[in-house]
Amino acid sequence: MPTITTRDKTQIYFKDWGSGQPVVFSHGWPLTADAWEDQMLFLAERGYRCIAHDRRGHGRSGQPWIGNEMDTYADDLAELVRALELTDAVHVGHSTGGGEVARYVGRHGTGRVAKTVLIGAVPPLMLRTAGNPGGLPMEVFDGIRAASLADRSQLYKDLAAGPFFGFNRPGAKPSQGMIDSFWMQGMMGGHKNTFDCIRAFSETDFTEDLRKFDVPTLILHGDQDQVVPIGASALMSAKLVRGATLKVYPGGDHGLPQTHKDQINRDLLEFLGA
Repeated sequence: MPTITTRDKTQIYFKDWGSGQPVVFSHGWPLTADAWEDQMLFLAERGYRCIAHDRRGHGRSGQPWIGNEMDTYADDLAELVRALELTDAVHVGHSTGGGEVARYVGRHGTGRVAKTVLIGAVPPLMLRTAGNPGGLPMEVFDGIRAASLADRSQLYKDLAAGPFFGFNRPGAKPSQGMIDSFWMQGMMGGHKNTFDCIRAFSETDFTEDLRKFDVPTLILHGDQDQVVPIGASALMSAKLVRGATLKVYPGGDHGLPQTHKDQINRDLLEFLGA
């Protein structure tokens, strides 16, 4: 399997499909690069080089005890970009991966970045605080941690069958294939790593990272996202990123790259070619 080895000796697995301008994908929690296969196949067939990695502790990458936080995730991404000698890259992040992209820009700048895309992304801050009253209360994330410790496998099944893809909404038609894929990807990750990542995606404040964005940015978000509510995420990010383009998907859930893959693919292709 293609991997790079980071400075702390963690192996990071990646996929590298096609040729052309690089498009680098950062996945959500607790998933893997496989979550982007619909977008990678679509874009690689249309002249783009599509690269997606398994975040440390997830999927086929190493499972180190330490480094399961946003600064290290962003540094791992920077090492991958340097190892593959990528320039003029478009960085696309979904959910937790949107935070990874934001922190990557905040720590490493946009010298190698042409554009960014945030899809159902966690920035600027998921947690409710005095300065972020629209966020979710700590009890929500404590509940995810407790469920992970009690029965991680069942937690992933419940998330996939419920709020992640919006399958718990009236009239929804659940896909057992999507549910099974979510569960399989989640269970490939290390328990310690995915547990630590809950804090990383919920408590990291990306406000100052977003203010450093100076490349064209597209923000895509569903207005019925039950995992990362749009009010405290995309609507605020669109105000912090200079010149950002915000597109709201009416009725859209959190798992847009799968549930709305055709529309996501079209919007990405249009943005890449703009």
